[in-house]
Amino acid sequence: MRALIAAATGLTLAVVLVVTISALGSPAGETSPKPLLTTVPSHP
Repeated sequence: MRALIAAATGLTLAVVLVVTISALGSPAGETSPKPLLTTVPSHP
């Protein structure tokens, strides 16, 4: 029974955290206009 209560408490806290972050919105800022360039190593 303790495990069930602990799981419910943890789930509740996680949901509250997600809702709080969603309510605050994403932080102000801009993403870089330059794309991330990746290179594939040449195979011998």
